[in-house]
Amino acid sequence: MQPPEEPRVVRFWPFMFALFVGSFMSVLSSSTITLAIPELQRYFGAELSLLQWTLTGFMLAMGTCAPLTGYLGGRFSFKALYVASLVGFTLASVLCGLAWDTHSLVAFRFVQGAFSGAIMPATMTLIYQLLPRERQALAASLWSLAASLAPAFGPTFAGWLITLADWRWLFFINVPLGLVAVALAARTIPSYRLQVPQAFDLPGLLTVITGTLSLLIALSQGRDWGWTNVSTVSLFVLGALSLLAFVVRELRTRHPLLDLRVLANRRYLVTLIISCIITISLYSGAFLVPVFLQTIQGVTPLETGLVLLPASLAMALLMPAVGRMYTPLGPRALMTTGVLMIAGGTYALSRLTLETSQTYLLAWMLVRNVGISLAVMPASNAGMEEISRELTGHASSISNWLRNVFGAFSIAIFTALLSLFSAREAETLARQGMTERGPIEALSLVAGINDVYLVATIVALVAVPLSLGVRKANLPAK
Repeated sequence: MQPPEEPRVVRFWPFMFALFVGSFMSVLSSSTITLAIPELQRYFGAELSLLQWTLTGFMLAMGTCAPLTGYLGGRFSFKALYVASLVGFTLASVLCGLAWDTHSLVAFRFVQGAFSGAIMPATMTLIYQLLPRERQALAASLWSLAASLAPAFGPTFAGWLITLADWRWLFFINVPLGLVAVALAARTIPSYRLQVPQAFDLPGLLTVITGTLSLLIALSQGRDWGWTNVSTVSLFVLGALSLLAFVVRELRTRHPLLDLRVLANRRYLVTLIISCIITISLYSGAFLVPVFLQTIQGVTPLETGLVLLPASLAMALLMPAVGRMYTPLGPRALMTTGVLMIAGGTYALSRLTLETSQTYLLAWMLVRNVGISLAVMPASNAGMEEISRELTGHASSISNWLRNVFGAFSIAIFTALLSLFSAREAETLARQGMTERGPIEALSLVAGINDVYLVATIVALVAVPLSLGVRKANLPAK
């Protein structure tokens, strides 16, 4: 094994700008498609359960690719991995814009998501490998800012593009962004490898892909197939056994795809669980509010984006301030406050009616998103600051893999729950004597959205006691 290289001194702001552009572009493609789903449903005449795969499939591909990044970054350097991922993402965006039907769009979104899945863990690893510890909290907040600015401007930008042009430009816009990101990364990021892996863990890759795919398909199709159907149950069993085999394999092999020993660090494990809960909460709002506004209240995509803009913008602009508050306040105060605000805002959104005002939605989305901004960066940084530089690639790969997988799972689960709760409410209304199809569909959908938000509230509250247990870390510089 080669001796580890010493990291070169990097210029902080040019380096962070190079990471910022690529991360922003990657997240932008997931935030814009959320608002476009109703438009795609009208354009292709497809079912919502199929079109949600344009988002779910993207995130699933991100999640299944993320475990590879630790190996690929060690083998070729994380700079090379980042640049190659940017190129692939840009080309996949062109293919998405040229899609001719729903199935081709979903397929190209899988490809796009696979390259996107390498971008976020690669940029996170570069921060913790190349920057001194005293700059890492600020860098992590700027990295989180990139991931927050995209949802802030994404819905409004998507609504504007759909209104003035069409949905294809949601993907073509990535071409100039991708070219700029590639040029900046090639110029400002040094090549750096700590150690070169000696072998590739193919069994580990196959078991993790099989496990995540099986579970997600079962969650997505269980509503249509039936939850006790042989195919559904078989996929759940296959997914669980595959992931169990993956864990056993990674703990026993000398050259794991993901070094799961980082999970032995309690601080990292707890903050990882908190990050997954925050991800679930984030996607509940991103998925359900556009459905409510466009399907129930009949507003345009552009108007939907304008409703979501203030809350998302507040979340993004608060991120750098959170980075500066991290050192004096520590992660516990920030995360606990943030999680409580997420839970409170989510509960308020479980009280929607047909006449709910856009002001009400905006106010409680603002509370939720401020909470997310307070919690997301401290959760990421608190977990990574105890990880040695040699294991940062594996730790960031695990973090991004699980966040992406839980994001994909949450969308599949929320879609299934929304259908289940809405159908149950429709049956109740029919038994009460209501016969008009339109009012039944509207009322049952609102009731289903409220029930899903109530479930999301309970999930968010689980993170409160976990956040209270994360204290300040007094660690020497790496």
